[in-house]
Amino acid sequence: MTFSDPVPALRDALRFSPDNVPLRLHLAETLLNRGEAEAAEPEYAEALRLAPENTAAKFGLARSLFQLGQFPPALKLLDALTQQSNPEAAWLSLHARVLLQTGDMTKAAQQFRKAAEQDESLKTSDLADQLAAVPVFGSVAPQSSDQSFAQRGEAIERPKLTFADVGGMEELKEQIRLKIIYPLANAELFKAYGKAIGGGILMYGPPGCGKTHIARATAGEIQANFIAVGLNDVLDMWIGSSERNLHELFDQARRNSPCVLFFDEADGLAASRSDFRQSDSRKVINQFLMELDGVEYSNEGVLILAATNTPWHLDSAFRRPGRFDRILFVPPPDQSARSAILRLLCKGKPVSDIDFDFIAKKTKDFSGADLKAVLDVAVERKLQEAMKTGRPQPLTTKDLTNAAQTVKPSTREWFSSARNYAIHANQDGTYNDILDYLK
Repeated sequence: MTFSDPVPALRDALRFSPDNVPLRLHLAETLLNRGEAEAAEPEYAEALRLAPENTAAKFGLARSLFQLGQFPPALKLLDALTQQSNPEAAWLSLHARVLLQTGDMTKAAQQFRKAAEQDESLKTSDLADQLAAVPVFGSVAPQSSDQSFAQRGEAIERPKLTFADVGGMEELKEQIRLKIIYPLANAELFKAYGKAIGGGILMYGPPGCGKTHIARATAGEIQANFIAVGLNDVLDMWIGSSERNLHELFDQARRNSPCVLFFDEADGLAASRSDFRQSDSRKVINQFLMELDGVEYSNEGVLILAATNTPWHLDSAFRRPGRFDRILFVPPPDQSARSAILRLLCKGKPVSDIDFDFIAKKTKDFSGADLKAVLDVAVERKLQEAMKTGRPQPLTTKDLTNAAQTVKPSTREWFSSARNYAIHANQDGTYNDILDYLK
């Protein structure tokens, strides 16, 4: 059975009845629900012009703007909606998402909790995970016998992974060698020149391109301890606890040097202070800066790596000398790197004379995570065949090529946003690497 597209019929109906608000809302919602926010936005805007107090039009327009990344106008609409008596859970939930994007994490958590009181299914949503540790109470942390993340020994790793296990990224590896590995291997020489061993590197680029992987491999390369830090390891609902968690993590790294201290999603901890309306968030950033500077304690032997997909959201203070003074672009893997990554991914799996270079040519713009998705699709199809025949068959070039046709490269969306920052917010040349890559 085939289904006809309802959009042309709805547009035809609107030509005969252009002021029909319910009909226009129906068209807008149809477009939005199938991912066409750009087409839905003007329809919602027209419906709102015709009926300025229509809450469905306001909410729909806010949803469209959110999906288009236009957060300030979406926030204005949602501020008005949620100030009404008995705001709907959907309004509050979207309001929380927009507030989170604009940096007002405390109010985002407050709005989300109101939404979850009405709709308990939200308590298990991705938004609940993002907001779980945001301070909202304004209370002092209670005394507890439970140890913090940093006080527990489970935070420390000793990775066996090395640069040999990382496909491609040769230029990035060399930069890390210059900043981290060579100083450790020639400690006396560096000390003779009064050069401290340590410091910070910020890696940025599209998601899924191996920033976390290279950080772990760095620790393995120098046989150092490794501490991976996520937002939930630092942020705490009680005032003062987040700052204390940060200090304990740095203190743990200092006690176990040489140690690589890796901050994933660094923009969540180091975002521009001008973006935050709450002083609590600014205090966390100030604590982070103080720990990086080693004001009270030496960071000798502590090697600090951080990763972010949105470096333009970081506070400029983090880029000063002695902090994250090396900012390195991690691009999607090139053809030779994609071939190397595919070889690593297929290691230990049944394969039959795979032409990795050919597949690499067919996967332009694919990230490492995208390539893993290609392999997962190919393996799933082989498993389905094996369950029918009872005999496992090796993976072939054709299997991976066919699987690649079903996976869309995730990096293109990132570059569409990054291009704007590289062109319009690049006075100091920080993002020249993006422009060079796009050429």
